[in-house]
Amino acid sequence: MPHQTYAACIEACNGCATACHHCAASCLKEPDVQMMARCIALDMDCAAACQFAAAAMARGSEHAKAICALCAGICETCGEECARHRHEHCQACAKACRDCAAACRAMAH
Repeated sequence: MPHQTYAACIEACNGCATACHHCAASCLKEPDVQMMARCIALDMDCAAACQFAAAAMARGSEHAKAICALCAGICETCGEECARHRHEHCQACAKACRDCAAACRAMAH
């Protein structure tokens, strides 16, 4: 079953999507929201990519490897941006993005 084969990667994607949603919502509460605009935008892109990748793997899509490769790149970009900010939610998101990128790269190869 595809969802069992890719369980670790699906879990990493779901965890990353959750971290990105939390980070975006938390960034919107920061005093200087404008400074966080890129972080928020990348969080939203990354969460969507992670959810798409998890769904593709769960259903055994023939495009799962390509989708995961794309997801890994988006996670890397988001993680780099989040790592630039000192906020706890950004640091947690950066870690989730790095973990997801690694899982997706491994799955895509």
